[in-house]
Amino acid sequence: MAPILAVAACVLWAALAVFQICLAAGAPWGAFAWGGQHDGPLPGRLRVSSAVSMLLYAAFALITLDRAGLTDALPPAVVVPAAWVLVAYLALGVVMNAISRSRAERLTMTPTILVLLVCTLVVALGPAPA
Repeated sequence: MAPILAVAACVLWAALAVFQICLAAGAPWGAFAWGGQHDGPLPGRLRVSSAVSMLLYAAFALITLDRAGLTDALPPAVVVPAAWVLVAYLALGVVMNAISRSRAERLTMTPTILVLLVCTLVVALGPAPA
C-alpha cells in the first residue's frame, strides 16, 4: 500500500509544483495560495517563494519515494527522520490552510494537503528501509 500512496503523493506534489510554476509566472490565482491575500497575480516576493516551493516539492517527493522503497537516493538515517519531518510539516499545513482567511484556499488546499498528509503518514509508518 505504501508504494501506491507514495506515487499518489508524488502526483499531488507534481500538480502543486505546476500550480506554483503558474503562480511564479504571474497566473492570477493568488487567492489560492500564501494566505489568499492577493486576488490576482502574486507580488514579486511571493512569486520567488512560489519558485522556491517547486524545489521543496521535488525534495518532498524524493523523500516520499525513498521512504516507500521506490528509490534509493538517500541513506535510511536521513530518509526516516525526513519523512517524519514531512508528516509534521503537512499536519501544520492542514491547520494553516484550514484557518486561512481565503475561502478559495480553505476549500482547495486544505483537502489537498490532508490527502498528502495521509499518504505521507502511511508511507512514514511503513517498514524501515534496508
